[in-house]
Amino acid sequence: MNRMLPIAFAGLLLSAPAFGQTVDSKGAKQLSDDLSRYVGKQALDKGILKVSVEGDAYKVAFDLKALAAAVPEQGKVKLDFAPYAVLVKPRSDGTWDVSMDFSQSGSFEFNGPEGLQSTQFSIKDGKGSGVYDPNLAAFISGSSSLAGMTMASKDAKQQMEASTGAGTATVAATKAANGGVDFTMSQKVSNFAEAIKLNDPENGLNFPVTIKSPELSVEASGRGVQTRPLLDLVAFAVANEDEKTLKANQAQLKSLLRAALPVWERIDGTYGFKDFAVDSPIGTFGATQLSTAFGSDGVSQSGKVTYGIKASGLTVPQQLLPSWSVALLPTDIDLNFGGANIDLDSMAKKAIEAFDLNQDPPLSAEFGDQLKADFLAKAPKVVIGHSVVKNKDMEIALEGEMTSFGQKPDANLTVDVAGFDKIMAHLQEAAKAEPEVGQYVPVALMVKGFAKTLPDGRLEWAVSTRADGSVTVNGVMLKPADPAVDDSVDDGDGADDSSGGDNGDGANSGGSDNGGAGAKLNP
Repeated sequence: MNRMLPIAFAGLLLSAPAFGQTVDSKGAKQLSDDLSRYVGKQALDKGILKVSVEGDAYKVAFDLKALAAAVPEQGKVKLDFAPYAVLVKPRSDGTWDVSMDFSQSGSFEFNGPEGLQSTQFSIKDGKGSGVYDPNLAAFISGSSSLAGMTMASKDAKQQMEASTGAGTATVAATKAANGGVDFTMSQKVSNFAEAIKLNDPENGLNFPVTIKSPELSVEASGRGVQTRPLLDLVAFAVANEDEKTLKANQAQLKSLLRAALPVWERIDGTYGFKDFAVDSPIGTFGATQLSTAFGSDGVSQSGKVTYGIKASGLTVPQQLLPSWSVALLPTDIDLNFGGANIDLDSMAKKAIEAFDLNQDPPLSAEFGDQLKADFLAKAPKVVIGHSVVKNKDMEIALEGEMTSFGQKPDANLTVDVAGFDKIMAHLQEAAKAEPEVGQYVPVALMVKGFAKTLPDGRLEWAVSTRADGSVTVNGVMLKPADPAVDDSVDDGDGADDSSGGDNGDGANSGGSDNGGAGAKLNP
């Protein structure tokens, strides 16, 4: 991602339309004026940004030293590296050819929460190129590569050294069917390593850790990203830097904010590591494959957010664990969770309509409370997607959702277990050598007593809790509804109703297809 940032910055700079194919000083002046809309005239006046003619292209140079010099003396950032330069050339179709060499060696330091923090870095043979479309405010194609990168930073309590081998990245974008931009991004880096040394005598902490992987990959995609309206907001911020002007033009700000909705339709991304390892003083933790995934709808009336963690070939230092527990350790996990039915659209539109920069605060506390109440009234859900934890002897699968967030949640959770008898055998064998393990055996037997056996031999528990306090497992009432505060309510009927509701959409409904709720757990 860091290697794509210079190209992304170039995209911001090239948001003005191409103005013909002739490259001359007049064009450089025009480009400077156009760029000032997004970076401010002071950036040009102070030399932070410079546009000049270089052959048949324009050279756009960004000088971070000049930017640091503009920072107030308090907490001043010290920088020592050369300016970044992007070569841009207008094409006949209105797009731009973009290229840059982002090879760099430098350092910077600043005063942070832990005192002086310093960083040194080096990028070897870094190159990038692409085609930028100002109408889309996105690269319709682009690629970058480097031969290697190193970075080292330290403060009073921590030191970090990171490095990578060769890497490549690509990006592409097209006009979205419903407006905005659809994009894809892919990146691969070899020989990733990061060593962290924590040294905090006050807390008695001295713990070095090394994270490494021979290959790190990143994949991302998006639909309907509102790149152009977002750039219009950047231009508005630059043109309305002082508070008085901002307040006077808040009607325009509201209009621009509404135009930027839904910000994007959907964005998804995945980080993946091969032969991931964490070396520590207590041993090595590892996985042959490790990935994390994230996805989010934009500002919509019924949005979804998803997270995922997937690992195979898991290993942990066994000396840390009781010997009896080793056979129960998972070797593979696939965890999925998130949220659904999230109405950010109503919240955003109401907040945009209501805020007033002439008031302090711009949104009243009462409005915030009402906004929260309206959000919860739409019944957003916390969702556990189909998730699996397993090893060679057992497999545990689960999924469910929660639709209320009080002290008595309204929730459903279905758990399937294959190899339960082997789990019991491990516990019983362990109890012979370590009697304290024996306390888990009757608990496990009691849990098994509530299970339903599925046709394939798996055991299943369909657990439902309701906001009235009732709890059922596989349709059997374990806890009735709490006594009603209003004496006119029949407690017994309330419990029966809750149980009946659970049976209708829980285990009993699944039982009619001879598969139980376990059928849902088949991905």
